[in-house]
Amino acid sequence: MAKPNVINKEELIKSAKECLVNNGIEKFTLRSVADVAGVTQGTIYYHFGTKEQLLLDIVEDICKNSWQEISQQSHPYILSQTIESAKNRCSYDSSFHKLFLTLIVSSFNNEKMRDQLGEISQSENNALTNNLLNLWSKSPIDGVSIETWGILINAIVDGIALQALVQKDFPVDKTYEELELLFKGLTHLLNREA
Repeated sequence: MAKPNVINKEELIKSAKECLVNNGIEKFTLRSVADVAGVTQGTIYYHFGTKEQLLLDIVEDICKNSWQEISQQSHPYILSQTIESAKNRCSYDSSFHKLFLTLIVSSFNNEKMRDQLGEISQSENNALTNNLLNLWSKSPIDGVSIETWGILINAIVDGIALQALVQKDFPVDKTYEELELLFKGLTHLLNREA
């Protein structure tokens, strides 16, 4: 029997994540989310309106939770934790990046979705920038702002994820190990100059 409309969005997002993991994005439906949550499909529509909005809310929730976990790390471990978090979502079968990239493609014909994805991307850029400000007193390269470093790191992580999605043998571990070395080298360079 379906629960009355007393379920909140967070609980529905949790059920929707479960559906994504179990069924994949190809078989993801609002009906399956309603079944897992024990509510009517109308309850899902009430909270999200569309399947796309629910998917966007899942992406936003995953991103927010990741940044909350990272921000709880102590100062010297923030960079390692950021890279580890990105690496953990990076694979040939990454449901998160399949979802994220599917939504990006869908947003090309939906301005509201594009705006929401832009806000999520900006939020990630800001989180990266804030973490870098905790590590670096200034940019490791004159003329390149720490804000631009945040944008570049976000773009690198998304680019690595894209390559991992289309190449079964993509060297995820090696790539992230060397990415971490790159940023540790930049941090070391700054500390030497100080």
